[in-house]
Amino acid sequence: NRLCFFAERLKGYLREQGARHDLIDAGFALGGQDDLRMVVARVEALGRFLETDDGANLLAGTKRAENILRIEEKKDGRKHDQAPDPALLEQPEEKALAKAVDDVEQAAASAIKNEDFEAAMTAMALLRAPVDNFFDRVTVNADDPKLRENRLRLLNRIRATTQAVADFSKIAG
Repeated sequence: NRLCFFAERLKGYLREQGARHDLIDAGFALGGQDDLRMVVARVEALGRFLETDDGANLLAGTKRAENILRIEEKKDGRKHDQAPDPALLEQPEEKALAKAVDDVEQAAASAIKNEDFEAAMTAMALLRAPVDNFFDRVTVNADDPKLRENRLRLLNRIRATTQAVADFSKIAG
């Protein structure tokens, strides 16, 4: 397949130009990447974003969410990919995170549709404080199984929202 050949050549070129291999992998890991120009723009915007405090801290929070999900999904033998139940959001930090994820998801999707990856990263930065506050004040593995499930679903929303921009699990951090 010619596209695969060009994609591999482009990856090599980006590495030669100093792009981090993990950011290249994060940009290419998303399905349906047939516009190589957009992949380059995504990788470049992601690199600039991760150099900021918001980007570095959001990456850490996203990785924490992914690690918890990986462990709990393995333990439970299933994914927690359903939508969280708003009625089960008890703590202010849960409610704030759910609202932030909704807002960021819409803003990032709109920016990506317009091929504006800088604006998508700016939107992602709005998740930093709500993610940090959630992890500082909310116990994910609550004793109440319904709360635990809902909180895991909320963590999945973080993962899904950030994957609109890049596969953060591929990024070293």
